[in-house]
Parts: sequence; structure tokens; C-alpha cells
Amino acid sequence: MHLRSRRQRGFTLVEIMVVVLIISLLAMVAIPSLMRIQRRAKTTAIMNDFRVFAAAFSSYAQETGQWPPDTAAGVLPPLMAGRIKADAFTRTTPMGGKYNWEYNQTHFGVKYKAAISITATASAPLPLDVNQLTDLENHIDSQFNWLDGSFHLGTGIVPLYIIEP
Repeated sequence: MHLRSRRQRGFTLVEIMVVVLIISLLAMVAIPSLMRIQRRAKTTAIMNDFRVFAAAFSSYAQETGQWPPDTAAGVLPPLMAGRIKADAFTRTTPMGGKYNWEYNQTHFGVKYKAAISITATASAPLPLDVNQLTDLENHIDSQFNWLDGSFHLGTGIVPLYIIEP
């Protein structure tokens, strides 16, 4: 009787270890899936921003016959006021860094007439996440090739969305 009443008061060490093992196995399965879902959400948000910004810049170029002048990272060209919400362009991107309008810029020896990049700034660092960049490449361009299509890696390994080569 004495052993039975003591056992009913709590769990044994083996029972606790089994529960911890089960919880850790579930976490090992769930955490990578959660990270993939978060990365896809960031990729979708960035792709949407690239397309909205590219459409606004292209529309401006078609109406005026010229592209707006280059600006610093996180600064919306003044000529684009009213076409793009300033807070959408100047905010930190989902993957870090700031959006940057690039006009007549050279990356790895190739000159691009019009592009939008994501650039690190003092207030918004851009951590290098190869999985995030690969997701962007796969979703923007149908074939995985860093040198072809609309998505490139620019100088300093910055994501670069090409509007006009």
C-alpha cells in the first residue's frame, strides 16, 4: 500500500522524459515548416512590391518619355510622389534593407537602365538569406538563373528587379 500511494502523487522520471521526447520530435517537424511558410510570405510580399513599383515607374516613363533620376536607398524619387505611397517604398522590406530606385546603374559590369533593388542601410541591415533569394528567383523567373530574367543579384549581393535592361 505504501508504494501505491506514493506513485499516485506525481509522474515518474521516465514518463516526463517520454513527454519531452515527443514534444521535441513534434518541434523538429513543425519548425522547418513554419520557417518555410514565413519565407514564402516574405517572398510574396516582396514580389508584390516589385510589381507595383515597377508598374508605377514604367507608367511614369511611358507618360513622360524618361525615367526618374536615381535616388538613395529608401528614398522615393520626388517625381513618383502620388504614384507610389511614400511609406510603402521607404519602409524596411520584409527581408530587411530598403527599396532603392536605380537608374542607369552598373552591377557586375552590366549596365541596367531601370531597376529596383533592396539595399542595406544603417537603419535597415540586409541579412544574406540564400533561401529567401532562391525563393525570389524561383517565383519571379521561371528558370533558376541569377543572370537571366527579371531577377538578378547585383553588386554586393543585393536583390535586383530589372524593369528595363
